[in-house]
Amino acid sequence: MTATKLDLTGLKCPLPALKTRKALQKLGTGERLEVHCTDPMAAIDIPHLVQQTGDRVESMRRADSLIVFLIEKAGSPSASPGSRKGQAAGCGGHGRSGR
Repeated sequence: MTATKLDLTGLKCPLPALKTRKALQKLGTGERLEVHCTDPMAAIDIPHLVQQTGDRVESMRRADSLIVFLIEKAGSPSASPGSRKGQAAGCGGHGRSGR
């Protein structure tokens, strides 16, 4: 099965996580999303988001400044206590205060 590609290169936190969440919501069970990012924080934020939504990161690879995720959509969203609809995954807690 081919993956839907999402090019988020050049976008900064929280946009990669927010746009990934929106794209995942449009996918059906078992479909895949290939996300291309250049923001280093995406390496933390996107796996955190995927954990919150109950989906699965199949792979994450880096090539220079590019980070590529392959994510599989799960059957139903996770209702974990730490997840809040519409919240960017992790972006506020990276020690980037004052920026």
